[in-house]
Amino acid sequence: MGRYAFYPGCAAKGASKELYESTVAVAKELDLELVELPQFSCCGAGVLEEVKEAVDLAVNARNLAIAEREGFKTIITVCSTCLLVLRKTKWLLDNDEELKEKVNELLKEVNLEYKGEVEVKHFHWVVLEDLGEEGLREKVKRPLKGLKVYPYYGCHTVRPYEILGFEPSENPNSLERIIRALGGEVALGKRRLECCGFHSFWPNPKGSLLLTGLNLIDAKKSGADCIITPCPLCHMNLDANQSRALKEVKESFKIPVLHVPQLIGLALGIEQKKLGIHRNIVEVNC
Repeated sequence: MGRYAFYPGCAAKGASKELYESTVAVAKELDLELVELPQFSCCGAGVLEEVKEAVDLAVNARNLAIAEREGFKTIITVCSTCLLVLRKTKWLLDNDEELKEKVNELLKEVNLEYKGEVEVKHFHWVVLEDLGEEGLREKVKRPLKGLKVYPYYGCHTVRPYEILGFEPSENPNSLERIIRALGGEVALGKRRLECCGFHSFWPNPKGSLLLTGLNLIDAKKSGADCIITPCPLCHMNLDANQSRALKEVKESFKIPVLHVPQLIGLALGIEQKKLGIHRNIVEVNC
C-alpha cells in the first residue's frame, strides 16, 4: 500500500508499549510498510524549545532531514505530541527561508540538509488517506457491531489548525469515520476536544486529574462502552490514571481506553496479545 518512515516517539517505546505493538500489527495487516530509522532522536516533546528554541529546531530538522536523505516522502508517528512538534518545525522552516538557512548551517556539521520534501502524518490520517473508509471496512473481519465508542481527540492532533491542518480543529471527524468503518457506533460527548491535562500533571496534579475525570464522566454519560484516543499521553491519563482521576471528581466506575490501532486491530481480528491489550491498565472487554 505504501512505504513510510516510522517515528514511534518515546512513549510508544516505553510507557505505552502496547501502542507500538498494535501499530506494527495493524500496519502489517493493512499492507502499510513502516520503516523505523534508528537515527531518529526524541523530538523534545515541546519542552526542549522552552530551554532553547534553536536547539529544538535543529534536533527536529535533523529528524526530518534523515527521513529525506533515506528517500521517504512521509513520516508516520503515533504520538500526537511528536506530530505537533515535527509539523511545527516543518511549518517554521518552510515559511522562513532565513531560519531554514541557519538551521541547515548547523545540519552541515552532520552532513545533513533539510529540503522540505517530507510530510509528517499521524497513523490514523494515513489509514484514512490510503485505504479510506471503504477500504478499511473491507478489511474488517470482526465488525464492532453494537459497540459504542467515545472518540477522544485531545489537543495535539487538531490544534493549531495552521500547523496540523488535517481536519477542522473545532469539528474533526476522523475518529468517528474510523469507528463507523469498523462497524461500531459513535458515542459523542461535549469534551472530546478538551485537554486531559497531561502536560500539567507534574506542576499541578490535582488540576490535571480533574480535567481527566471530567472527560471520563463525559464519556460515561454519552453511553460509551469504551474510549479511543490517538494520543499516548492522553491514554496514560485516561487509562493509567483513571482511578485517581475519578477519585478527584468523586466518581467510581471503569471504562476501557484503547489506542486507535488497538480498536482497528480488534476489528481486523488480530489476537489481543499482538495488540498489547494485556498491557492496558483498565481491563478491555470489548
